[in-house]
Amino acid sequence: MPLKVHIKLFVVIALLASLSSCNVFKPVTNKFKKSASSIKKADTTKNASISFKIPNAIRFKVPNLKKKQAKVKKVSVNNSASDIAQVDQNEIEFLENISVKPGKIYIKSASDSIDAEPTVNNTAENFERMPDNLSEVEKANWLQLKYSIKMDIAVEEINNIPLLKKIDEWWGTPYCMGGNSKGCIDCSFFTLDVMKQIYNINLKRTAAEQYEQCVKIDWSELKEGDLIFFKTEGRRNITHVGIYLTNNKFAHASTSQGVTISDLADAYWQRRLFSLGRVAANQVGQ
Repeated sequence: MPLKVHIKLFVVIALLASLSSCNVFKPVTNKFKKSASSIKKADTTKNASISFKIPNAIRFKVPNLKKKQAKVKKVSVNNSASDIAQVDQNEIEFLENISVKPGKIYIKSASDSIDAEPTVNNTAENFERMPDNLSEVEKANWLQLKYSIKMDIAVEEINNIPLLKKIDEWWGTPYCMGGNSKGCIDCSFFTLDVMKQIYNINLKRTAAEQYEQCVKIDWSELKEGDLIFFKTEGRRNITHVGIYLTNNKFAHASTSQGVTISDLADAYWQRRLFSLGRVAANQVGQ
C-alpha cells in the first residue's frame, strides 16, 4: 500500500477519535445517564413499595428478664411461706374457751366469766413447802425467811410467827366458790379462819357480810390484821376480801393462784380496791 494511503487512514482514525470526545456524542451519553438515574429511582420506589409495617398481631416485645426474675423470686417466696404456714399449722395447738385482750385474759366459762387475776410463776411451789423434820425454832426461822421474801421486808421485821404458820397451812390451796377445806377454799372462808385462829375474831361467811362488820379506816391507819375489800365484778357488790400484812402486801385466796400473797401496788388490785376495814370492837370474841 502506498504511503499516502497509510497517512490518510491515520488521519481518519485520529479524526474519529477526536469526534468521539466532542459534543457530538454527549446527547447519547446523557440519555444513558438519564436512563440509569430513572432505573435507580425505580429501584428506590420499588423498595419503598416493598417496605411495610408489621401488623399488631405479629408484633412482640423482647421480654424484660429482670421483671421475669423478680416474678419468679416472688412466686418462690410465696411458696416457701405457704409451706412454712402449713408446717406451723401442724405444730400449733389452740386452747379452747380462751380469749385474750391487751392486759386481760378472759376465760369463757360459766364458773368464771370475769377477767383473771394476775399470776406469778409457781415453778418453785414444791420448794416453798416446809420440810416435816424441822424443829419449832427451825420452822420459825424457815417461815421468817420465806415470808420476808414474799413481803419484801427484812427477816427481823417479821414477828407474828403464828400468823405465818396459819397462812402457810393454807398456802397454795386452790380457789373454789363456797370452798372451806384443804381441797379448795374461797376468799371469805380464808379470812374467817385466819381471823378466828389468830385474832380471836368471829367473821360472817361472805365478803359483803364481813364488810358490814368492819369500821372503815383510812390508808394511813392500815395495819396487820385489817381487812381489804374489792369489787372484782363491777361496781355493784363486794366480791373479794383479804388480810393486810405489811409493805402493801395482803394474804388472800386468789381465783388464779389459790391462797397466796399479793401486792396492792399491782394495777389489777388498785383498780378494784373498794375499802379498808377493821373489825369493830363488839365483834371481837363473838
